[in-house]
Amino acid sequence: MKFLVFISWVLVSCLRTHAEVFTSIGQMTDLLYTEKELVQSLRDYIKAEESKLAAVKSWANKLDALTRVSTSDPEGYLAHPVNAYKLMKRLNTEWSELESLVLQNPSDGFISNMSVHRQYFPDEEDQTGAAKALMRLQDTYQLDSEAFSKGMLPGVHSNAVLTVDDCFDMGKTAYNDADYYHAVLWFQQALKQLDDGEEAAVSKADILDYLSYSVYQMGDLPRAIELTRRLVAIDPNHQRAGGNLRYFEQLLMKQLKESNQDYQPPSEEPIQLGTYTRPKDHLPERETYEALCRGEGLQLTEARRSRLFCRYHDGKRSPRLLLKPIKEEDEWDNPHIVRYLNILSDQEIEKIKELAKPRLARATVRDPKTGVLTTAPYRVSKSAWLEGEDDPVIDRVNQRIQDITGLTVETAELLQVANYGVGGQYEPHFDFSRRPFDSNLKVDGNRLATFLNYMSDVEAGGATVFPDFGASIWPRKGTAVFWYNLFRSGEGDYRTRHAACPVLVGSKWVSNKWIHERGQEFRRPCGLTEVD
Repeated sequence: MKFLVFISWVLVSCLRTHAEVFTSIGQMTDLLYTEKELVQSLRDYIKAEESKLAAVKSWANKLDALTRVSTSDPEGYLAHPVNAYKLMKRLNTEWSELESLVLQNPSDGFISNMSVHRQYFPDEEDQTGAAKALMRLQDTYQLDSEAFSKGMLPGVHSNAVLTVDDCFDMGKTAYNDADYYHAVLWFQQALKQLDDGEEAAVSKADILDYLSYSVYQMGDLPRAIELTRRLVAIDPNHQRAGGNLRYFEQLLMKQLKESNQDYQPPSEEPIQLGTYTRPKDHLPERETYEALCRGEGLQLTEARRSRLFCRYHDGKRSPRLLLKPIKEEDEWDNPHIVRYLNILSDQEIEKIKELAKPRLARATVRDPKTGVLTTAPYRVSKSAWLEGEDDPVIDRVNQRIQDITGLTVETAELLQVANYGVGGQYEPHFDFSRRPFDSNLKVDGNRLATFLNYMSDVEAGGATVFPDFGASIWPRKGTAVFWYNLFRSGEGDYRTRHAACPVLVGSKWVSNKWIHERGQEFRRPCGLTEVD
């Protein structure tokens, strides 16, 4: 349309010229040059159209190859956190860029298709959440940004890589959240890949601008000055660089004077994991929890290991288990945690997942101040609740739990199914409620025990850990773990504070049954002391 308007304007100009100097050959030669300009304008228009078409073709070829790989094994593809993040980024950002490209010459079919599907696209919040999930994995499993950008995760070889622009966007996500610790790591990685010759849309000046300020926020003035000087050398007219450089230099000189120290040049070592200390957060046992997630800091001594046994378990002579008892393994001696083998068949697992998938919603926690259920950043998963009436398989699972534990499930909560995807976790928490109790606990009592079914293997990460006594329990498909949350007195056992570690690679499916106190009076009688 713009081109047609331009041609109309030029033709009108030509007609005016022709009307005014019809007999002037010298002036008519101007028409030749005008025509030449029209031809050049036409060629520019064709070139622009071809360039746009080439860009669209390139997009189509790249995405065609990508979707062939991703749809051949959707769960396997999304099991890698980098692939999950890049899917969020593509649908939220890059497809919008393609839409803008096509809109330069409107295409009703494409726009109509985009409009139909856009309602299902992830939004900015989803992309931000996926980026934060990568940072959570980076912290928990002590992975540097370079390993992530190359898709090099423990025990996993993949072509899932992060480009310069991906790393820069990761840094900006952290920067916009005033998380300068992670911002530095990702801006530094973007700079490294750019210096190594990788092409990118983002400029080196932009990366240095964000990186230098983030480093300043981390308190490293010498390095902030060095980075800002590099920025000024690249772009002497940068609107902030000169002012920032003067401010950083004055601030450093003031600090050196007050501390009576000499200037020390910044380290020539590149910024990497461990260069700066991660700021403390709300979780006092953060370091212990994350170490256990990595399989470090386990307190399973030889003496304790010698007290762990395996046995056949018939649920106190349950008629359903007498002929086919359950295999039981001790996972921990005190508090006693056991694992039951072959609890769910593959068919039962698939049926439970099939029932749960349409109902999955972001898992919630009860706000301790208001009592209202709400989402929280420390619990990142999706869950659904299933009851016996939904399908006979749920009835069978509930009955099986009752037979194995010897506890009634009449007062238990519904079977909760949870799926932890990229970076999915549930930070250290208690399953039991602490006083003052919620109103619903006055009827069925507190959560006496937890029966946790593992419905998938997890390639990396996803352990259930107990920071208080240093235990890590790893998912094994078809098995279940069981422990008591309360002493026989009804008092909470605070040692059972536990966490679901972030899933590094894979998809973690679990289902759990929270068994309540009411109805257990003769099945688990009170003890003689508070901690029996």
